[in-house]
Amino acid sequence: MNHKLSTRLSRRGFALGALATTGLTAACGNGVGSTGASTIDARVDATLRQMRDLYPNTQDLADKSTGMLVMPLVTEAGFIFGAGYGRGALRINGVSVDYYSTVKANAGLQIGAQQYAHVLFFMNEDALSTFRRASGWTAGADVGYVIRDQGDTLATDTNTLTSPILAAIFGQAGLQVGATLEGSKYTRIIP
Repeated sequence: MNHKLSTRLSRRGFALGALATTGLTAACGNGVGSTGASTIDARVDATLRQMRDLYPNTQDLADKSTGMLVMPLVTEAGFIFGAGYGRGALRINGVSVDYYSTVKANAGLQIGAQQYAHVLFFMNEDALSTFRRASGWTAGADVGYVIRDQGDTLATDTNTLTSPILAAIFGQAGLQVGATLEGSKYTRIIP
C-alpha cells in the first residue's frame, strides 16, 4: 500500500510539474511563434503601419536610417525576477535581411506583465555593421529613445537625434509601466 501511495504521489507530482511547465512555456509565447519568416514579416509590416499611424514623424527617421530592427511583440513578465522575449526582423531598404530574437532578464522590485512593440533605427552604417557582426548584441544606455512610454511624442532633443541608434517603444499593454530596452540581448535566428 505504501508503494501505491508513493506511485500515486510521484504520478501526481509529475502531472503537476508537466502542467506547470506547460503554463510557463505558454506564458513565454508572444504570438509570433516559430511559423517562419512569412509570419514574422507580416507582423513586422503591421507593426510599421501602426507606428507610422500613431507617430507620423517616425517616417522621417525610417527614411534616414540605414536599417531598422522591428520587434512586433515583446512579452515581459516578472515577480521580483523578470524576463522578456520577442522575435522580429532586420529591414534594410524595406527588405527583411535577417531575423532576430530578443531576450531580457532582470531582478529588482517588480511585479506584473506587459507587451509592447519596438523599433531600433540604425542611423549610420557603422552602428548597423556593428550590430550585424555581433554574435549577440545587448542594448545599453547609448540607445536614444524617441518614443518611450505610452503618451510620449516623438522626441526632438538634438542630442537624442544624433545618437547612432534610436529606439521607438509603443503599443504598450499590461500592468508594468515604463518599458526600456536596456539589457535586452538580440541574437540572429533562423525562423
